[in-house]
Amino acid sequence: MNNTRLFTLLLTIFIDLLGFSILIPILPILSKEMGASNTMIGVIAGSYALMNFLFGPIWGNLSDRIGRKPVLLISILITASSYLLFSFSKTLSMLLLSRLIGGIGSANIGTAQAYISDITPPEDRSKSYGYVGAAFGLGFILGPLIGSWILQHYGMKELGFVVLTLNIVNFVLVLLIVTESLKVKNKTKAIFDNPLKMVVKGLRTPNLGKLMLISMLFIAAFSMMQVTISLFWNEKYALDKVSISHMFAFIGISSVLVQGFLVGRITKRFGEYKMLIIGSLLMMVGLYMIPMAPLGIGFYIVTGISIVLITLANGCLTPAINSLVSQLAPANQQGKYLGVSNSVSSIGRVIGPYLGGFSFGMAKFMPYYLGALIMFITWRLAKRYMDKFGPAAE
Repeated sequence: MNNTRLFTLLLTIFIDLLGFSILIPILPILSKEMGASNTMIGVIAGSYALMNFLFGPIWGNLSDRIGRKPVLLISILITASSYLLFSFSKTLSMLLLSRLIGGIGSANIGTAQAYISDITPPEDRSKSYGYVGAAFGLGFILGPLIGSWILQHYGMKELGFVVLTLNIVNFVLVLLIVTESLKVKNKTKAIFDNPLKMVVKGLRTPNLGKLMLISMLFIAAFSMMQVTISLFWNEKYALDKVSISHMFAFIGISSVLVQGFLVGRITKRFGEYKMLIIGSLLMMVGLYMIPMAPLGIGFYIVTGISIVLITLANGCLTPAINSLVSQLAPANQQGKYLGVSNSVSSIGRVIGPYLGGFSFGMAKFMPYYLGALIMFITWRLAKRYMDKFGPAAE
């Protein structure tokens, strides 16, 4: 039964990421076609993460109070409505509103992770979160390919309807298959805590605060790349939307291979604390290499290597952070702390796109070198964190 529930939760996350990744390669170009500046493109991309930040703790608290399943159902319906609005977006303001609503609904990732924590023993959580990463990766494979094909042969309205349909299917699967995992509900918990207050409190928690800070910086650096790379490939290397979607599909394939098959082995070999250090170094090198790709066949070689390094970095950092948060958080507050952790990460997703768009306007190579500098700082923090809280320190 646990396997069935885990599969359904992974399918839920996959559909969430499929909808999100369908828009990643085309949203910056689509926004520019509507008249958006580079900075405005960052604002539109960051708005989604801003709502993740505000509503992640709310969904997490609510799931600790009333259960995981109701929260998942409500949030999926909200996500579905955002893609209905996206289908009819003719202006930047409508496009921005659709991303804001989508960000509210998709802030349920912390709740889904709390569900996985409920049904998975602590020693198996890194492996389970590796499967979550594989679901992310699979979404990144299919999303860009589906998005570019639908946009090329039909249009933006049909693209929104496809993702809307996927979310309705997702709702039905959760309704019929997923059973409640929360055994003891926390009826005393406030639902609408101030997210800023919760984040500050989380960052001040001795063993969790630096871990969340590492997550925020890593996500910021990654998001700077994510929101600008379509424009970078388009303007410097003349890649069209279809070619860019193929590049994102390659990122997804790499993610599935790494997180589906390697994360469990990496965790057993190095442990979560060392994975933080290894992942930070790999991300730093991968980001630094992106602007170094020459024209011609060399572009695919250098860019392919950088993508593999970035994917390996994600495969180390994301499961390790989620696993450590779930192990260090109190058993009856998994939803809260995983929600707060995702909110702190969402700050990175707000800051990253804005910095990425702004720095890209200054120089096309700037987001990647700046991201590499951020990852150098992250590596230093990860090393200090392991020295203070890792197994050797204990």
